[in-house]
Amino acid sequence: MGKFITIGYGDSAGYERTAEEVRAAAHEHDSRLRAGGAEMGIAGEPVQVRNHDAAGTQVTPGPFLRSDLPVAGFAIIEADTLEEATRMVAGTPCAVAHGVVEVWPLQS
Repeated sequence: MGKFITIGYGDSAGYERTAEEVRAAAHEHDSRLRAGGAEMGIAGEPVQVRNHDAAGTQVTPGPFLRSDLPVAGFAIIEADTLEEATRMVAGTPCAVAHGVVEVWPLQS
């Protein structure tokens, strides 16, 4: 079984224009993923950390990556294949509410 990092992107406009019953089902889906062991959370405000050549740590507020939609949350899930991981996140709020979910395989 492999581990995957997921990054959900979405904004309140996309969420609000999604039917309430679809959103409710997506939140129930997340609850089932959590019950199955997925670690999930809503994204807070990030910082960038640099320590080039181990010469001293520099911390800068804000994200390094930019996207059309804001980062909404992260999860760590376990699945046998990338295809299974994508099926697992296809029902999450970002995926169904006009956002997108990236699935990143963790390689050892």
